[in-house]
Amino acid sequence: MARVLVVDDDRLVRVTIKLALQRARHDVVEAQDGLEAIEALDRAKIDVVVTDIIMPEVDGIGLILALRKRAPGLKVIAISGGGRTQNMDFLRMAKALGAHFVLAKPFTAEEIQQAVEAVLTPDVATDEN
Repeated sequence: MARVLVVDDDRLVRVTIKLALQRARHDVVEAQDGLEAIEALDRAKIDVVVTDIIMPEVDGIGLILALRKRAPGLKVIAISGGGRTQNMDFLRMAKALGAHFVLAKPFTAEEIQQAVEAVLTPDVATDEN
C-alpha cells in the first residue's frame, strides 16, 4: 500500500482516480492544483504523485519542476486530456521534465492502478503508455 497524492482541478476526475486507487488498497490524498499539492507534501509523506497537466494556479509542469527540486526521488505520473491546446504534447513534455509514467485521458481504473504499481516496483522501467 502506498500513499498517493492525486492532483487535478476536476473534482470528478480526482474522485474517480481516488476510488480506483483505494480499491487497489492505496491511501489517497487529494489536491485541486499544484499549489495545494505542494502544501499537501508538507503535511504528509507521499509515495506517488498523480498530476494533471492543465490546471489553474500551479499547473502540472510547474508541479513536476518543483517536485524535482524538493523531492527528486518522488515518483510522478502525469495525466492529461490536452485541454484547449491539444496540438502541444503536454505528456511528452512532462516525461522529459521528470514524470516517471504518463497517461492520456481518458484512461481506465485498471490503467491508473497499473501505472501506480509500475512506478512503485523497483527496477521496472516505466514508459509512456
